[in-house]
Amino acid sequence: MPDAFFGVIGGSGFYDIENVTGLEEVAIDTPFGPPSDSYLVGELDGIPVAFLPRHGRGHRISPTHLNSQANVWGFKQLGVTWLLGVSAVGSLREKIEPRHIVVPDQLIDRTRSRPLTFFNDPGLVVHAGMADPFCPVLADLVASAAETAGARVHRGGAYVCIEGPQFSTKAESEIFRGWGASVIGMTAVPEAKLAREAELPFALLALSTDYDVWKDEPVTAALVVANMAANLKVAQQAVVNLASMLPAGNETSPAPTALDGAIQSDPGLLSDELRGKYGLLIDRALSA
Repeated sequence: MPDAFFGVIGGSGFYDIENVTGLEEVAIDTPFGPPSDSYLVGELDGIPVAFLPRHGRGHRISPTHLNSQANVWGFKQLGVTWLLGVSAVGSLREKIEPRHIVVPDQLIDRTRSRPLTFFNDPGLVVHAGMADPFCPVLADLVASAAETAGARVHRGGAYVCIEGPQFSTKAESEIFRGWGASVIGMTAVPEAKLAREAELPFALLALSTDYDVWKDEPVTAALVVANMAANLKVAQQAVVNLASMLPAGNETSPAPTALDGAIQSDPGLLSDELRGKYGLLIDRALSA
């Protein structure tokens, strides 16, 4: 396994970066079914990298129907050591203008229909800490990489994740603003929660595309796509910059030991079936 292996989950064309070489498709089977698509694995300026189009190539999967368990498991199985999510968000703050970038440090979960954990089988109870849902080490690097790329970057802020696929009502948007949230999107949950359970350092490069609906401006899919496209080049350059900034190992992050003390079940009572299914996630913590 390489010392630094960079995983990126984002748009279906995001991997089309000039500095990426030797891309190969890797199909992965997981205990939770197939990921959104094949992983595209290659090198970014000499750093091993794996890309996954979150919604599948051609944007075929809605946020509610994403198999995030399989998506995150696949990165873990590949040996990824740092995981970055790239996604469009709506701004809930005047100062966060469309085409700005936000690197959030907090998360508010308003989803309703998604599996939020890997550990749904009876016999294995795991309570992972989520006080700080994004890796602070990786988030700081992401923000610096985006600033170096020339983006207007907002460090910190709460991302409120709604179920979708519809956009918010005006009343909902005002409630989220009243809660102090900075941006709104549909994909950070359960990605951040599953990355924590997989002990993967995870951070988000959130691309502001609109002001949601609180400013009495309509939010349309066409507007989101247009501003996302305008943000694409600077976001790609941020990813290139980030690859060169990643530490060789991820020991500086708290994520790789996230399951220490989190597994509540008596290891002696875990069935061979459970150990076999979840070994990729729990073996390190059980042997610590």
